[in-house]
Amino acid sequence: MLKRLFDILSSGILLVLTSPLMLIAMAGIKLTSAGPVFYKADRMGRGKKPFAMHKFRTMHVRKDGGSQITAPNDARIFPFGNFLRRSKIDELPQLWNVLTGDMSIVGPRPESVSIVHDSYTDWMLETLKVRPGVTSPGAIFGYTHGDHVLDDDDPEGSYLEHMLAPKLAIELGYIEHANIFTDFGVMFRTAAAIIAIILGKRHFPLPLEAGHAQQYYDFKASRFTGS
Repeated sequence: MLKRLFDILSSGILLVLTSPLMLIAMAGIKLTSAGPVFYKADRMGRGKKPFAMHKFRTMHVRKDGGSQITAPNDARIFPFGNFLRRSKIDELPQLWNVLTGDMSIVGPRPESVSIVHDSYTDWMLETLKVRPGVTSPGAIFGYTHGDHVLDDDDPEGSYLEHMLAPKLAIELGYIEHANIFTDFGVMFRTAAAIIAIILGKRHFPLPLEAGHAQQYYDFKASRFTGS
């Protein structure tokens, strides 16, 4: 109840505070790429209940859609959209998802419905017992380490092979020790990572939760150790 109350209050306040920034984002999208301002992504929510996750559109509209996973140098991303992605401004519409109860401010990042159906193992499904979040330790991990392992020629295949398991292991490491204080820490670390990447930093240590996640994924024997 405390977490839900925090989500309602914080998402409502942030929607008001970030509204000028979102208006700028909307205008920029309209001026730089033909198509709608918003993008709705089919995601799996708590209890395996699908929902539509809102984002600002950062890719050119294409009939074929393309891969569900975005490569580091994905040609579908238009320049202003790339700025929105790097700064995470494209995620701000998810505050509405938080307000309506589909998401939380902090929680495991929601995955596409098809990837959950096709690729999740039993232990990965444990992440669906809580509300997904706008940010999380797994989201920070994907943001800081994803470009090092995702292949531009096969983004979805490389994501499933190299990123999915360690990211979800980190999410479970977070869930097992989550409380309102750790959530504040995740929010602070998210902001710090965004600023660091905008300023040019490219190599980051593993999230704190990686130590708790060893039972699900062997980070000590992985390419991520020492990143």
